[in-house]
Amino acid sequence: MKYEAILVVSFGGPESREDVIPFLETVLRGRNIPRERLLTVAEHYYHFQGKSPINQQVRQLIAELEDELKRNGPQLPIYWGNRNWRPFLAATLRKMKQDGVARALAFVTSAYSSYSGCRQYREDIARAQAEVGPGAPSVDKLRPFFNHPLFIEATVDRVRDALNSLPQNVRHSAQIVYLAHSIPLSMATTSDYVKQLEEVRRLVSTALGQSNDALVYQSRSGAPGQPWLEPDILDYLRKVKSENRASALVLAPISFVSDHMEVLYDLDIEARHLCDSLALPMTRAKTVGVHPKFIAMIRELILERTNPQQERRAIGQLRPRPDVCAEDCCPAPQSMQPPQPTTQATKDRS
Repeated sequence: MKYEAILVVSFGGPESREDVIPFLETVLRGRNIPRERLLTVAEHYYHFQGKSPINQQVRQLIAELEDELKRNGPQLPIYWGNRNWRPFLAATLRKMKQDGVARALAFVTSAYSSYSGCRQYREDIARAQAEVGPGAPSVDKLRPFFNHPLFIEATVDRVRDALNSLPQNVRHSAQIVYLAHSIPLSMATTSDYVKQLEEVRRLVSTALGQSNDALVYQSRSGAPGQPWLEPDILDYLRKVKSENRASALVLAPISFVSDHMEVLYDLDIEARHLCDSLALPMTRAKTVGVHPKFIAMIRELILERTNPQQERRAIGQLRPRPDVCAEDCCPAPQSMQPPQPTTQATKDRS
């Protein structure tokens, strides 16, 4: 199929103190989150002068991908639209329409299948298309890439670097703690999110020859009475210390592709502070970011949609995700059910 552009779709983040509250209100629109929780999260951003690193990291990713496509093809322009902050998706699609782009491929900065990690992005695209109106570009989303070999190899490199940064006397008995964003159990049970995370954990640890590992969760944001995926990272750190499970830890945030606010605050500040108080040596692996293998993976995903002869690469026990999933795939939790725009984007859910 012929495509005329690549659309990079990300979460978005504030870039000044004045942006923080409007940004968080956009993120939490339609959700029953107490105002106190919003203000608590705002303090995380104020700790960094209100600027999330995510937008700059997306700019770097786009620059690296542009170089990759210039060197190796296909020669396609790259646009960028966010779910929750400028540049918003609707504004980007409007620009694409003005530029004469009729069909684009979307790369979403989320590797896994779940409502919030995949289907919601499709709904965001559909909502933006409806806002732009007639002539809005058609957009096909690239598949989730959790088990693409280049994503795994880039993750292995990052975790290995972190392991090697530990003092040699604790390295042999260190535990790798894989981190993922927690989601409501009602969302987790209707998707393959946990199964895919466990697959990445297994593939990375096997490549590193490590058996002492764990999968835990971070950044819970729901109401106190709503069950979310556990254990929480801070609870788990206390357990590691009390049960003497490891001499040191490598925290590896595998559900994030960039070192954005939830990585910087929840791990580099909160988790590190707790580890220091527990006298538990800890280092944190970088996310894949702009690792050359990760950039090369994006090109491969583009090629498999533009060239029918291109191999759909995946490793491990799980098959590559289809380009178009079932209509009922990864539904929203009942409390988050949004109105459904009737466009092609909502028909092609993954």
